[in-house]
Amino acid sequence: MLRIAINTIAVLAAYYLLNGVHVDGVGYAIIVAVVISLLNVIVRPLLILLTIPATVLSLGLFLFVINACIILIADWIIDGFSVDGFWWALLFSLIATIVKSALNAFTKDEKRGYESKD
Repeated sequence: MLRIAINTIAVLAAYYLLNGVHVDGVGYAIIVAVVISLLNVIVRPLLILLTIPATVLSLGLFLFVINACIILIADWIIDGFSVDGFWWALLFSLIATIVKSALNAFTKDEKRGYESKD
């Protein structure tokens, strides 16, 4: 559930920051987060397996292309969500990765029981 919440925040961040990403409300942002999570579980491993050489040669940067493809598939599936093209999907992927990494950094510390040194 926490992962879906983090993904929803990432979707909304990309929507607010990018002109080429359109979401018809918070409800659709949640649906997009769920669909992208499911695609990441089902489709992404297969895409990674098929593109190992490109991923290795690009030192992992090709994973952003795979994420963009996942976003475009979600665009195709969900009516209340659209991305204006591959480059917008790639930027969406970059922003979502940054937002998710930042939010995961905070949640992992709480899960492990670490206390903040503030």
